[in-house]
Amino acid sequence: MNLMPLGEIPCEQFLAEYWQKKPLLIRNALPNVSSPVSAEILAGLACEDEIESRIVIQHQSEKGWELKHGPFKESDFSTLPISHWTLLVQAVDHWNPEAAKFLELFTFIPRWRIDDLMISYACDGGGVGPHYDNYDVFLVQTSGKRKWEIGGIYNEDAPLLKNLPVSILSDFSATESWVLEPGDILYVPPGFAHNGIAEGNDCITCSVGFRAPSHSEILREYTDFIGEQLSESIRYEDPDLLMQNNTGEISAQTIEKIQHILQKYTGNKEVISNWFGHYITTPKYSQESEKIYTSDDLKIYLDSGNFIFRNEISRFAFEAKDNNLILYVDGESFENTTSLNPLIETLCANIKFNKQDIIQTDENLNLLLKLLQRGSLYLIDR
Repeated sequence: MNLMPLGEIPCEQFLAEYWQKKPLLIRNALPNVSSPVSAEILAGLACEDEIESRIVIQHQSEKGWELKHGPFKESDFSTLPISHWTLLVQAVDHWNPEAAKFLELFTFIPRWRIDDLMISYACDGGGVGPHYDNYDVFLVQTSGKRKWEIGGIYNEDAPLLKNLPVSILSDFSATESWVLEPGDILYVPPGFAHNGIAEGNDCITCSVGFRAPSHSEILREYTDFIGEQLSESIRYEDPDLLMQNNTGEISAQTIEKIQHILQKYTGNKEVISNWFGHYITTPKYSQESEKIYTSDDLKIYLDSGNFIFRNEISRFAFEAKDNNLILYVDGESFENTTSLNPLIETLCANIKFNKQDIIQTDENLNLLLKLLQRGSLYLIDR
């Protein structure tokens, strides 16, 4: 991992002074950067059924803005106007190893917070209009030039231009603007309005977006998880029921009982940590391995100097509990012994590893085989 992904700014300083606080432009942060995928490969990904993509066109006429959703056909790109359009492909890191490797530049942020890498290609004048996001984003210019304008802080009550297929702020006013060139990075915290416009053709921007679950999502997902664990036989009880003056009243004692029930399940830290590990590692897309491996297969593979790779779609995380590390992978947990701790740390910190990175004990090999069978890891023969 690049220990200075933000140029001359130490990661500790960035977190203390800028993260979720204010925008930051970093000139020449990645001086030798190149796009993890070419424009041609990006267009090819946009033609795949399972990959989210869209094209935004700003017509220089009364037609205004137009939004098209993929998957696209190769012929669709030949019908686009000369300028003022952009292609955006979501979660490129899930489908391309080089894109997944690109995200490793930003692992000074906890890995579970990283959502995906969206890559956009734009012709001159292309953009999606002034908008804001509910999450942090690093905008890395990897090809061509793009002018970025930064405005104030907005929320869901912000007025939008009406009757458009894209969400564009109607009262956007830029407070700062810069033209980014390859290697420049612009960090934008949640809520800050920003507007990117390509200057010239061959403009490629890599957007590293971060996960920021809403409170409503957290509560909904947690209560669903708890509900699935409980037996229907566990019911509301009131053996101390007293006579009431009015049968229609919901008594204070009743509310206290309901409050106690809710607190019982929301105040248990162990239950919360177990749920969160499952929830935060649940992948966007499902995957399965079609191959069956044995312990001998894996030993031969590793002894040949090959690497084991994490599936680009998969999500790995761990939690320290007493002397053990609890491994969470793709929405599942793996209980283990202390001897597995080094392997778990390796799995969660690296997108690939080989024989030099692990000890080939039976316990380690069994865990690797489980993850291979689930499709969370994969092998590539040289």
